[in-house]
Amino acid sequence: MYQKFQADQVFTGTQLLDGRPVLVVREDGSIEDIIAKEDAGEDIQQLNGLLSPGFVNAHCHLELSHLKNVIPPHTGLQEFVKQIVSLRKVEEHVIADAIEKAEDEMFQNGIVAVGDICNTLDTIEQKIKHRIAYYSFVELYDLDPTRAHDKIITGIDIQNKFQENCIRASLVPHAPYSVSFNLWKLLTEHFESHTITMHNQETKDENDFFETKTGSFLGMYERTKVSLDFFEPTGLTSVRSVLPYFKKAHRSILVHNSFTSVEDIQAVQKEMPNSFWCICANANQYIEQTMPPIELLRSQKANIVMGTDSYASNWSLDMLDEIKTIQQHLPQIPLDELLGWATFNGAQALQMDKGIGSFEKGKKPGIVLIEGLSNENKVTESTSSRRIV
Repeated sequence: MYQKFQADQVFTGTQLLDGRPVLVVREDGSIEDIIAKEDAGEDIQQLNGLLSPGFVNAHCHLELSHLKNVIPPHTGLQEFVKQIVSLRKVEEHVIADAIEKAEDEMFQNGIVAVGDICNTLDTIEQKIKHRIAYYSFVELYDLDPTRAHDKIITGIDIQNKFQENCIRASLVPHAPYSVSFNLWKLLTEHFESHTITMHNQETKDENDFFETKTGSFLGMYERTKVSLDFFEPTGLTSVRSVLPYFKKAHRSILVHNSFTSVEDIQAVQKEMPNSFWCICANANQYIEQTMPPIELLRSQKANIVMGTDSYASNWSLDMLDEIKTIQQHLPQIPLDELLGWATFNGAQALQMDKGIGSFEKGKKPGIVLIEGLSNENKVTESTSSRRIV
């Protein structure tokens, strides 16, 4: 038994096909073929719009979904982090309800896989329903080098509980500035064949801290009573300071990258051919009113993926909204390139490309219908996406 869909265009995950081809799908959701209408027989479902594989949200914090509309936009990163710490603890049923609603939104708008940052097990009850495929990144941070071993033990316990429920999970660093070198050394022992992600260079102060031990991060550590007596500046940017550890990852996702330079990108690409650069355009707009350095990444032929970040720092968890924001600021980027970041590249980054990310025979990537594109094949405010398989 097959379903047959014909739309104005089909994006395969790597290529945009015109001429109204027919996408043939088996009853279990696996792809059979893409063929011409004259070869497709009867019972073809006619659709207006563009068919795409399901979206891959490469960076999210599902456990923060209860913070939707709680933290005002444009606070700046340090104030944002401060509020996250003070606001994340609420009643368990409030957190669970928000997680369920957030996942439902992602499911309906076509997200089939998520790279999800986890500091707790708050999301596990929702994830074990397996409506969406998750790579749970168990995030560790602590600048006290004497607590590194205890942090690893706690992280392993969370990781094991995810894996016991058939949910992929790995231990990952939060950011260069929040992980002691002792903790870095222990983390690398657990990288193995995993994808490892890290928040990277979100502010200029992050680089200042590593290069010269100056900037506003010093005040942040002082307020949180963290002693920096052990820390010596490296004279390098933050990402290059931790690259000797980070490069041991089998595959990596660097997130935000707002103050990443050409030299940083080249250094990472030299040491880590399997590196991916995640842009979260709406989160950048929400927190700092900035855009990630997309053109810089493109100029270096970087592997780009996309994420929504959390409801604490975004107005929606909709990948199409991310594409809209990027195209509003950078209309020269073709639609098929943007869709590639949101589908096939994301699947590769999460090591899920054998099953999702593209319309290839046998895969079950989900099918999304994108409606309301302009005559120039651009997204507009009225463009929408919905899952049909």
